[in-house]
Amino acid sequence: MTVKEDNADRRAAAQHTVAEHLRLTAAGHTEEWVRLFAPDAVLEFPFAPAGVPRRVAGRDALLAHMKNFPETFDVEFVGLEFHETVDPSLVIAEFRSTGTALPTGKPYEQTCVSVVRTDDDARITHYLDYWNPLVAIEALTPDDVPSDTDHSVTFGG
Repeated sequence: MTVKEDNADRRAAAQHTVAEHLRLTAAGHTEEWVRLFAPDAVLEFPFAPAGVPRRVAGRDALLAHMKNFPETFDVEFVGLEFHETVDPSLVIAEFRSTGTALPTGKPYEQTCVSVVRTDDDARITHYLDYWNPLVAIEALTPDDVPSDTDHSVTFGG
């Protein structure tokens, strides 16, 4: 196998992992989802609002963080687009989530960009998740809550 073929295989495997991450997240299969991550993987949210950690490390912490996601959001991820990178184990993905915030019944329409690093087995080692926390806060805030209250949200541990 040539280096070019090996890189193409690694890139395809890494992109498949990211697509599976989205599929399993939307389906609420958190136990299966966490197995896509290396044991010491890191998930980072640079724009996390109050009440949501900016960094989650390790499979146990990842599972605890995401355990309530299926009860919080009913979403579908659409428009997945991968951007080419020089490093075949690095994935840059752009996509949208469309669905409902279950506690309020409000629509949840989010645009995301994810920068994901994978290992030789295509397991996620580092996931940098760029999303707009204001969209989540709006979707999770009941209509009868005054606008001047604290809008911190939690959907995990």
